[in-house]
Amino acid sequence: MDLLTYLDTHLLTEAALLAAAGIDSPTLVALQSRGMVPQPAYRLALTVRCTSFFGSHAEDATRRYYAVGTPAWIAAVRTLDGESAARALFERRYLARLHALDPAATADLPAEWRGFLDGTYGLCTKSGLPEDIAAKEWAATTITRLIAQPESDPNSDHTALHAAVDLLDAASSPFAPHERARSSRHRLVDAVRARFGLAGATG
Repeated sequence: MDLLTYLDTHLLTEAALLAAAGIDSPTLVALQSRGMVPQPAYRLALTVRCTSFFGSHAEDATRRYYAVGTPAWIAAVRTLDGESAARALFERRYLARLHALDPAATADLPAEWRGFLDGTYGLCTKSGLPEDIAAKEWAATTITRLIAQPESDPNSDHTALHAAVDLLDAASSPFAPHERARSSRHRLVDAVRARFGLAGATG
């Protein structure tokens, strides 16, 4: 199944997350309920049917997947005192990356924090960490602005656009097969490279 292959390749099951973070399930649930750690990026409800020498068997199962950077985030926040401290850390790291890209850039930090906690950025960035989130949002905004400008000269320098597309490529997840056609990667990386003749990043 393409979806399961994608998830097992690019994300962590909850069991793998717990092992990597060195915590148990009640601790994870407690950190999530306190607004310090993201919810899963994907939740699967599975009906498993099996046939073997002993006959047929069926059971229902659930599986939850998290961004690969979640264990590192748990390590950074597990000793902090609640959501306000975790959010402050998120904002510091986000803004440090954002201002390294563009000192004048601003962000809707409450929205970014909500998207982080609800698992949205675990789905659409490679790591799910504040640095990739900031890079993704800045790159997507920059690309949208640049491609909206009139193309007065077909030979114009697309250096800034190329750099922003490569940054979005580096920060964004590949997206699950059923999501790709509607994803920001398709719209702002693949389609823009094709439209402007931009080569993909190398190395």
